[in-house]
Amino acid sequence: MGYYDDQDYQGRYKPQNSRKGGFFWASLAGAVIGALMVIFSIPLLSNLDVLPYKIEPNNQSAVIEQPQDKNEDITAKKTVSIDVTTKITDAVDKAGDAVVGITNIQESTSFWGQAQESGGTGSGVVYKKAGDKAYIVTNHHVVADASELEVSLSDGTKIPAKLLGSDIWTDLAVLEVPAEQIKVVAEFGNSEKLKPGEPVIAIGNPLGLTFSGSVTQGIISGLERAIPVDVNQDGTPDWQAEVLQTDAAINPGNSGGALINIEGQVIGINSMKIAQSAVEGIGLSIPINYAAPIIDDLEKTGEVKRPFMGVELASVNEISAYHQQNTLKLPKEVNFGVAIRAVEPNSPADKAGMKELDVIIEMDGEEIRDVVDLRKHLYNKKKVGDDMQVKYYRNGKLQETTMKLGGETL
Repeated sequence: MGYYDDQDYQGRYKPQNSRKGGFFWASLAGAVIGALMVIFSIPLLSNLDVLPYKIEPNNQSAVIEQPQDKNEDITAKKTVSIDVTTKITDAVDKAGDAVVGITNIQESTSFWGQAQESGGTGSGVVYKKAGDKAYIVTNHHVVADASELEVSLSDGTKIPAKLLGSDIWTDLAVLEVPAEQIKVVAEFGNSEKLKPGEPVIAIGNPLGLTFSGSVTQGIISGLERAIPVDVNQDGTPDWQAEVLQTDAAINPGNSGGALINIEGQVIGINSMKIAQSAVEGIGLSIPINYAAPIIDDLEKTGEVKRPFMGVELASVNEISAYHQQNTLKLPKEVNFGVAIRAVEPNSPADKAGMKELDVIIEMDGEEIRDVVDLRKHLYNKKKVGDDMQVKYYRNGKLQETTMKLGGETL
């Protein structure tokens, strides 16, 4: 006690020269190895495609995007601009601006007095531009009972329109507008060359002007379809419209719009749609070859002159068997034809010797089964001034006469 062991003291506190040298060399080696790893890693990292980038369409340069969230996966993002041009888009570009909206404005009377209100909207097709006037074809039912008509162009401009003429039998009408703001005129195609399965495009304003310029695509589903039309809304067909059938969507408001082919030519005027819960994809359009002469007449004269007989008619199949046998005195085997209910004095029928209760069964060798057949033959196959051979029953006996057809505005 009271003294130190010199040997123990010297052993504990002797300088550790060898250990210091080991630390130095180990640190130096680590620094060298780390530097080498960085040098060799840089080329590898520069080739990695893991950072987000955006392709600029114009110069194709890559723009690095850093993820906003540290936990967000790093993915490649590309923005590519595509310009799609097809025959369909070309056809729509060619004819689209020629299709316009039509607003039917009608006078109404209320407690507050006279007022104007929209009687509905439809579509139309600008088909001609001459001088300071342009001409639009649409449907008769689109413009019926209008006190004023307003046309909406594809750019939203609204201009007043004048009704030149309208035809209830073909459901066609022609309007006149100032030509100043009309930029595009549609080209008529040839509906007689259409084939089932041929692609077509419907352009119009379904459900009103909110959906103006709507485009739907389909095919020609059928040619020369005969659709019964009840003109006077009495529940009995008065006429058979010959129409094109398509599965391109045609809805209320499309009426009067264009059905175009792949070349952008108008081959039909959309007219109606079979609206039944069990029917889908059946749209109807008036063939342009059938419509063209009607359009021409309405534009030039405001009316369509058709041959007329001067008689009031009733289909035999709508008359009871009792009256067929006892009033008309038809043979039992004859249960078809058209009965004459009245003859207008000095009319073509009167001059040909026809009388009340005569029953027409044949015209120019063609069997006539009902009023629709009679009108179809008269309006589609005869002209004003033509002679027509008529076979009819009178008091049970078959007779024949020749009728020179007159002209009447319908």
